[in-house]
Amino acid sequence: MHRERVSENVFWFQSEMYAQVTAGVVAGPQWAVVIDTLALPDETLSIREFIEHELNVPVRYVINTHYHADHAWGNCFFPGATVVAHARCRELLEGRGAPSLESAKKQNPALRQVKIVLPHMTFADGELTLRVGKKNLIISPAIGHSNDGIAVLVEEDRILFAGDSFMPLPYIVDGNIDDIMASIKRMGRMGLENIVQGHGDVILRGEIDAAVKENLYYLSAIKKSVKAASRRKNAVELLDEISIESCGKSRVYLGGLAETLHRRNLHALLQRMG
Repeated sequence: MHRERVSENVFWFQSEMYAQVTAGVVAGPQWAVVIDTLALPDETLSIREFIEHELNVPVRYVINTHYHADHAWGNCFFPGATVVAHARCRELLEGRGAPSLESAKKQNPALRQVKIVLPHMTFADGELTLRVGKKNLIISPAIGHSNDGIAVLVEEDRILFAGDSFMPLPYIVDGNIDDIMASIKRMGRMGLENIVQGHGDVILRGEIDAAVKENLYYLSAIKKSVKAASRRKNAVELLDEISIESCGKSRVYLGGLAETLHRRNLHALLQRMG
């Protein structure tokens, strides 16, 4: 697992085992906040160990940016912490989390000690603010990758933990393309120092404009291409001709997963247009 200090008392973690998924920690003098958990127990437990043994504080809050397994299934490894999320995240974790976990446990023994822990503190509208030491965390909706997405702004440092609403390749199979474009545009106007993506590397201030434009170009390109294909009888076959490169992205992103995600995006869009 990679770990970096992004600013004073703000840390970023990236999985080496699953899809470059990320998590964050904001520490104060008395306690810490964890933003997302990682896909596998060993890596999530390594984050907890770092907080308890190197930062010497307990975890008081765990924020889930959305309900997907690689961001929320590790809640159970922070007993005593209050889990914070969008109200829709709680509903989705409750409805889909348990059956998904049971199925995943059959395929991956590493998940045997995982239990679904539902968010304790939720919000549906507006913003929620948590104070950690001298830092304000402003939690607000950031939908599009899924309809329960939130982002966490470390106000003083202008660092945004964007969840999966910002990724090297936007992924909309469980979400909505117009919503994610609106979320990305809003992030581009926030005057940020860093964007911590839900997967992939931290985006630095000088790279943010280009990353925003590239993601919006990709989403516009797939929308236009799939719309054109949908008018033809052989629409599904025509999707094979829409390459990831023609939409402004590289297949090497996310350790090579980008091509698979791109194909899923195209099929999901076609299904919705059909």
